Amino acid sequence: MISIFTAFGYLCLDNRTFTMRVVIQRVSRASVTIDGEVGAAIGRGLLVLLGVGHDDSEEDIDYLVKKTAALRIFDDEAGVMNRSVVDAGGDVIVVSQFTLMASTRKGNRPSYIAAAGHETAIPLYEEFCRRMSEAVGRSVGTGEFGADMKVSLINDGPVTICIDSKNR
Repeated sequence: MISIFTAFGYLCLDNRTFTMRVVIQRVSRASVTIDGEVGAAIGRGLLVLLGVGHDDSEEDIDYLVKKTAALRIFDDEAGVMNRSVVDAGGDVIVVSQFTLMASTRKGNRPSYIAAAGHETAIPLYEEFCRRMSEAVGRSVGTGEFGADMKVSLINDGPVTICIDSKNR
């Protein structure tokens, strides 16, 4: 098990398992900028980083979307994390991030061989975003698959959750 601290928080990766994974961050605000233009911006809600592996399927999407939308990580009236993004009326941005699939088992240069190729990853990413929109009942902001994006956020808490689709 490897823990990496990035600008987005701690990533907990098991390099022996390469399945669809999300890093979910509760944010006060977040945005994605592509080529100097803001592609998506939200206030209170979730920034979801999505990594797609070559063996992933719609079953993985279904599990992660349901889990993400229902995750009780927003405070209720008593200050207890007991509300989902839906309950809290929050927004969501989903950003594709193939680097979540990195293997660092050998050497110091990460290997991305477990990441799905464009022909697999793009349709799964788009379907994940579509289903997430349905689950939260509003449009979901997105990045641009394969683009060099600048992701900005204010992590609220901080609260950062890592979920792997095969660890159920």
